[in-house]
Amino acid sequence: MEAGYPVMTTIVGVHGIGKYHYYEESGGSPGRAAETMRLKWNGYLHKGLAGPAFQNSQNYFSEIAYYAHHLHSGPPRPPKQMDAPAKLVFADWAGQLDGRIRSAAGESLTGIAHRLAEWLLARLGPNAVKFAQDFCPEVATYLGGGDLRVRARDTVADVIRRRQPRVVIAHSLGSVVTYEAFWANADLSTELLITLGSPLGMRNVVFERLSPVPLHGRGARPPGVKRWINIADKDDIAAIPPDLQAFFDGIERDVACNIDWLDFHTVRNYLGCGAVNEYLKPYLA
Repeated sequence: MEAGYPVMTTIVGVHGIGKYHYYEESGGSPGRAAETMRLKWNGYLHKGLAGPAFQNSQNYFSEIAYYAHHLHSGPPRPPKQMDAPAKLVFADWAGQLDGRIRSAAGESLTGIAHRLAEWLLARLGPNAVKFAQDFCPEVATYLGGGDLRVRARDTVADVIRRRQPRVVIAHSLGSVVTYEAFWANADLSTELLITLGSPLGMRNVVFERLSPVPLHGRGARPPGVKRWINIADKDDIAAIPPDLQAFFDGIERDVACNIDWLDFHTVRNYLGCGAVNEYLKPYLA
């Protein structure tokens, strides 16, 4: 290999919420959607890496496991127009942000969603409302069970099985899909799992609905994962709680970072801020 180029390893990425537009823009091709995302993730990670060994290489990810087309249920809608399962996720998620948020007796689900949306807008601004419009329906669809959940999980498992990555980086809802994919497929393995902005520990929304169901209030690192590092921004309203060691056995470290309080959840900022560097560089050089 030419001087100045690092020896690359196989890294698979698993995307998070709000990525269906890649499928539409690719003409309905999951493969082209995944390739578009792979090129972007390579650029995001390259920005975060430092040092001469990385100046001439920008090919870090072998593939992004693309599953958004399995969870699509129409364009994002304001919280008060979401379907009932998404409104329930919205109400429970908002309760994680502020324990004082409670529904009024007799209030309709639509009324609760409308009131919570106004509260969210006043407290955190329009980006948080936009986040809720993506997060709540996709989480509700995935965790609702059935064939769509299996399809999304199997898609991620198929990519990991085919690529046999030494590292898997899973963002947002992708960390939930990846966690379940490893548990559901005993043949899958990786040396390092990095979760970014993960909602895996979110009570009443995600944690209790995981498969396999956590035992005695605790989940665990999947047997096929040798190491697990969890990274969360302090202002990421999806990563509640940001520290997962209190809920999952086998996590090596919870890492806190501070990326952007207005752009708190994007994989662009997680990969570009340098938080993953310490853990990835042994696999890259």
